[in-house]
Amino acid sequence: MPQLDTSTWLITIISMLLALFIFFQIKISNHPFPSNLTPKDMALTLHKTPWEDKWTKIYLPLSLPLH
Repeated sequence: MPQLDTSTWLITIISMLLALFIFFQIKISNHPFPSNLTPKDMALTLHKTPWEDKWTKIYLPLSLPLH
């Protein structure tokens, strides 16, 4: 039964990690980051939801009339 040759695994893993690192560095460098880093005013805004103004009733399946 032949033995598994693991002598090239280290160089394969290191080169894969290096290629992934370079790939992500290129992807990040092409991303446009904002140049103005001043903090924005985070005022709280209240959003009205449609169910706040009306009363809704939950119908159970057993309470529905039979057809």
